[in-house]
Amino acid sequence: MDPAVFEEWMMTSLVTILIGFMGFIVWDLAKKSKAGRFGTFILFFVLGLGILAFVIKSVVIGYIEGV
Repeated sequence: MDPAVFEEWMMTSLVTILIGFMGFIVWDLAKKSKAGRFGTFILFFVLGLGILAFVIKSVVIGYIEGV
């Protein structure tokens, strides 16, 4: 297997696992702090913005590189 392909697969899978783990952390934080529905929504909204920024960055880099 080509190292570049392996690195791409690992990056995708490990970032997905990291995002899932961060989702668990945010859920646990909201539960323990008794944030309520609105507070939990805000916490997950901010996490979602971070994920969206990562995806947009990947798309823009791909567009610039001509992939």
